[in-house]
Amino acid sequence: MRLGFVGAGRIGRPMVRRLLAAGHEVRSTGRSAATRAALAEDGAHVVDAVAEVGRGADAVLVCVFSDAQVREVCLESGLLDGMPDGSVLVVHTTGSPNTAEAVAERAADHGVRVVDAPVSGGPHDVAAGNVTLFVGGSDDAVDAVRPALRSYGDPVLHVGSLGAGQRVKLVNNALFAAQIGLLANAVGLATRLGVDEGALLGALRHASGASRALDLVAARGSVAEFAASAGEFLKKDVAVARHTAAELGGGLGVLGDAWDQAFETQHPKARENHEGTRRRS
Repeated sequence: MRLGFVGAGRIGRPMVRRLLAAGHEVRSTGRSAATRAALAEDGAHVVDAVAEVGRGADAVLVCVFSDAQVREVCLESGLLDGMPDGSVLVVHTTGSPNTAEAVAERAADHGVRVVDAPVSGGPHDVAAGNVTLFVGGSDDAVDAVRPALRSYGDPVLHVGSLGAGQRVKLVNNALFAAQIGLLANAVGLATRLGVDEGALLGALRHASGASRALDLVAARGSVAEFAASAGEFLKKDVAVARHTAAELGGGLGVLGDAWDQAFETQHPKARENHEGTRRRS
């Protein structure tokens, strides 16, 4: 396939590498000279601007950090202007379903279909070709981009119409964040009982309290170390989930409570950042 790619960062660059290794043509760009040079070294065709990425492409994949960046790339950069009629725009960024729908409304004016496909996993999962993708979109649009998505996604889960991928991912991340919160509270209890955190994490992995969240925390050595590496991403996604639930007249319930309580036990700076994220949401 002839593909465009925007957002070759921590998650995106291994995606580009997997696409190239699978024999796809990839056209991309980067904000810095170093990023553009790295993409060229990987074998991508590097262009000067986002507006040029989609020219002649069967599909363009977007993997930036935030909703605001998705809107900037998809609605303000001229990207859609260069995409051919019948092509597909794939949004990998986790964000609001409303953003995916706003992009799709604009894209329809250009004859471009939109698929939301947020990612569950990290760069190592992408590099190994087994990152999970929650995909929302029409059957024909999803089928059109499935060969590209399968270059790094396994499983590729078509969970419903446009926006469904984002909704499933937000529920997933709210649940995952709550599990991290519960672990933080469990570690606090263990500390009060005189049990070392490392010993606790190692033991729980072999007991009924085991979970994928626990495995990831244990691999980092502590809840604090895991929060330092992934907390910013989780805070962003929990804020979006909280905002989306609020739009429906509800909240996250105990899922949000567990995450909030965990941050109350962290360094004051982390708590300040968390509260700032909640206010902005």
